[in-house]
Amino acid sequence: MSVSTVASDQSVCSPLSVLGRDVTVPLVTGGEVTYAALDYAASAPALQRVWDDVAAYAPYYGSVHRGAGYLSQLSTDLFENARRTVAEFLGCREDDQVVFTRSTTDSLNLLAAALPADCQVFVFETEHHASLLPWREARVTYLDAPRTPQQAVEILERALADRAPSPDARLRSREGEAPGPALVCVTGASNVTGELWPVRELAAAAHAHGARIALDAAQLAPHHPVSARDLGVDWVAFSGHKLYAPFGAGVLAGRADWLREAEPYLAGGGASRKVTRRADGGVDVEWHESAARHEAGSPNVIGAYAIASACKALTEVGFDTLVARERHLIRKVGEGLRDVPEVKVLSLFGDDAPRVGVISFVVEGWNSSHFAAALSAEYGIGVRDGLFCAHPLVRTLLGSDPQVQGECGAPEAVPGEKSLNAIRVSFGAGTPEEHVERFVRAVKELVRDGAKWSYRTEGGRCVPTD
Repeated sequence: MSVSTVASDQSVCSPLSVLGRDVTVPLVTGGEVTYAALDYAASAPALQRVWDDVAAYAPYYGSVHRGAGYLSQLSTDLFENARRTVAEFLGCREDDQVVFTRSTTDSLNLLAAALPADCQVFVFETEHHASLLPWREARVTYLDAPRTPQQAVEILERALADRAPSPDARLRSREGEAPGPALVCVTGASNVTGELWPVRELAAAAHAHGARIALDAAQLAPHHPVSARDLGVDWVAFSGHKLYAPFGAGVLAGRADWLREAEPYLAGGGASRKVTRRADGGVDVEWHESAARHEAGSPNVIGAYAIASACKALTEVGFDTLVARERHLIRKVGEGLRDVPEVKVLSLFGDDAPRVGVISFVVEGWNSSHFAAALSAEYGIGVRDGLFCAHPLVRTLLGSDPQVQGECGAPEAVPGEKSLNAIRVSFGAGTPEEHVERFVRAVKELVRDGAKWSYRTEGGRCVPTD
């Protein structure tokens, strides 16, 4: 379906129903306006469908894997059915495991804890901190930011080809000097630029050099179909709160062997199959080999069910429809920002690179926190400003050095001074077209006329004066 078709078909253009769509907020200039939530990359609003499903289940809530009662059995079935729904949504292979976690960050820390001894990890500096930082116990190679998708593949291939043999002779293969285990971790869509990464090509390169690959799909899964089988990735991680199911749950799905062989991520009930006392007073533990091995404690059944509900809702609508509508909104925002010479959109691969509904930019003569504060206070528009928990990438794009840190690593904001961080607008399946039109209009008015209100710095952020 073409973008032009979507633009003229109002039934296709209709946003999905989300919570908060009718919330009004006060403006410093007087009156109220319907809130334009344009910070989907941080947390997307919950789908009304997800909320309704959770509300319908709530009276039947019970312990999972623990009780013989009807509600406990019902909750257990619902929890395990959610696992199967997620596996289908992610195109998992038959022997893959789906582990429920708290978030993408938690998922990748779990995978980091499951790495075999002496594993070497390759990660681009362009990653979100969730996929940049968890590998503290591994040998990590940080790769420079590429400027084209093809260059990303070439950088990875060179790094993998040059990796040294394992320093631990016990871990070398029978060929003698072969490298030890290796993992590549890469984002599917940047949380800063929204640009799509060449995941399939990177996976092929990793496997050609005997490495495995984990996909951070936090920004990709809400916007595009993700299939572990089709993309050739070994693991996929994502968060429910970005997939229109903000209930503190996430997913790590993929190959079972490293997860099965690793010590449990958390030790406790649910992860253990059998616990016995030894004669010497110690304890012997037999751990589960299934996903339960890394799901100790009472699981977040509400969160898992919410994720599964969101997976079903997006699948039923169809990603072809969702992608086409989002491209229409991306084009509307992109064309609007290009009309303002003072605005510079941040990009690694170029302004025309395929992207999801995430766009970061800076405005000449404006501190980004000041600009974001004015969007909120004077237009009722919620965006994000800062370094977006991707400090190396944003600094590369801005050409700036580390500065005094404020909120989430953003440099301290001073109204009117040059910005050392960026502004991010992000949207998705629940975004009305009016919200992006209001955003574009607000950007043009602020650049042309300036802010209507005065602002001060408080706690490192710009806020309206009383």
